[in-house]
Amino acid sequence: MEDYLDPRNAEGMPNLADSAFAMDFLLGIKTGIRNYGFAITETANPDLRRMLHKQMESAIDLHTEVSNLMIKKGWLNPHNLKEQFPVDLKSAETAIQISELKLFPSDTDRLGMFATPNK
Repeated sequence: MEDYLDPRNAEGMPNLADSAFAMDFLLGIKTGIRNYGFAITETANPDLRRMLHKQMESAIDLHTEVSNLMIKKGWLNPHNLKEQFPVDLKSAETAIQISELKLFPSDTDRLGMFATPNK
């Protein structure tokens, strides 16, 4: 990827972005489930414990929905490492390519670009 402004380099980016957003969402859901489990063990109030348990069950259902969507789209292959490896490799290569893009000018001197009061 030489020029990030060239439309040719945007091919496939929506799919890559969607898969990255979905993975981030899935990881957030997993963190929430872990936190609910921790909170349930730390509370002594039975009503609060039931409420947290209900919230955790909802989060588990959401995790199922998101992971099923990712499996259906081919973004996640939890049961087949041979299929998952190329997906992860492509993501890593894309991340490296993006990190190597020259997004900012090397000269960031802005002297003289702003209005200055007369002295």
